[in-house]
Amino acid sequence: MDPDVEYSIGRDLPAPRETVFRAWTDPEHLAAWFGPYGFTTPPDRMSIDLQPGGRWDVVMVSADGAEAPLGGTYREVVEPARLVFTTGDPDNTEGAIGSVVTLNLADREGQTEMIFHQAGYHAPPENADAARAGWDQFFDRLDDHLRALQS
Repeated sequence: MDPDVEYSIGRDLPAPRETVFRAWTDPEHLAAWFGPYGFTTPPDRMSIDLQPGGRWDVVMVSADGAEAPLGGTYREVVEPARLVFTTGDPDNTEGAIGSVVTLNLADREGQTEMIFHQAGYHAPPENADAARAGWDQFFDRLDDHLRALQS
């Protein structure tokens, strides 16, 4: 396992950063996009305590009903520009932090530049590559959700 695996994903999103921040922190918005293709994330299966030290927990549900819990703790909350939070490894039964995510949102004339950075992913590099590919799917769904809000 390599504790130093890290990567960044940048996206230009079609909404003001206040809307993008809300998409990350409001259960009704988060439910619309959070998870890879083929999964739903019901709002009644999430909790968000949006403050430093507060927990966030979600349960993603696959089409066949398999559940994938994910959660962590907020370290920084700077609305509407920045979130820093831990995220656990769902396969870790010992409760250790899986990684730290830093999300920076910059206003770009009514749109938002989102930089997502995940560091300290405690897994073999190929698992980290799969996680990054998963996040790409999440962000495709986020883009679709934001486009639907704008129409």
